[in-house]
Amino acid sequence: MHIFINGEDKSFADSLSLAELIEQLGMKGDRVAVELNREIVSRAQWAETTLNDGDRLEIVHFVGGGKAVSSFQNSSHKSFSIVSGHDF
Repeated sequence: MHIFINGEDKSFADSLSLAELIEQLGMKGDRVAVELNREIVSRAQWAETTLNDGDRLEIVHFVGGGKAVSSFQNSSHKSFSIVSGHDF
């Protein structure tokens, strides 16, 4: 199965849920936001959301500490800024 994660083509041997993918990627679920095929998926739906060949994911991993500001553009050409060390 091929899926696109933040614009990069990734291969997986088996079908998996969004929760399983986040775990395989070594990310902490409470610090991640996920968009699947341009729709935000709530954390409560991750276990029941099965990924399919060709799906497109945008995953943002939040980090704490410091006051760094990071700006980037995802594969959909949307611009984002992440400010760490602040509660919003």
